[in-house]
Amino acid sequence: MNFAFLASCLLFCAVIYHAINRSKSIEENSTKAFWQKEQQANFVRKKSLDNLDYITIPEQILHLSPQSSSEKIKECLKELTELSETPIVNLTGISNTDLKLAYGTANITILSQYDFQYTSMVRILQKLAEELVSLNEKELAVQVLEFSVSTRTDISKTYYLLASLYAEAGTPEKKDFLIQQAERINSIMKDSIVRTLQASGQ
Repeated sequence: MNFAFLASCLLFCAVIYHAINRSKSIEENSTKAFWQKEQQANFVRKKSLDNLDYITIPEQILHLSPQSSSEKIKECLKELTELSETPIVNLTGISNTDLKLAYGTANITILSQYDFQYTSMVRILQKLAEELVSLNEKELAVQVLEFSVSTRTDISKTYYLLASLYAEAGTPEKKDFLIQQAERINSIMKDSIVRTLQASGQ
């Protein structure tokens, strides 16, 4: 009885020891691979940025004319107009290492700026849409949100607000397309957004 118990304990300890060593080995290999990739990236020469997926803010968004307006809407439109004069690129989910490998180390600062401008844009669009909804300008809010979604934003509130507006307008079938758009997000937020949209209205 005692021998069987001791044997079980030893076996259990051996399994745990093996699991710890395996996990440690995987972590060490992962870290080594990362630094090898990072070192390689640091020596990549500057490349052209012409093939980036640049985003253009539509004129109909920049020149929204709601019947009911506010200072917040005017400020949002002003900020969007200023952003429209700068390069905007969605680089969400792409690491600096991968960016350096693709476009060269010398471009990392300008790429970060492009991505910052994208982040600013989608945040302003969300704020603009919420203000439009508060003023009962829901059709214009849908227009703003649909553009934001088309750029593969990972702001969850953008998808949830648009889904609720679709349901309120009697067009819940558009939610399926919205889910398809959410599945294109290059972000850790993707699965959560997709699951929430799928569960809504059930």
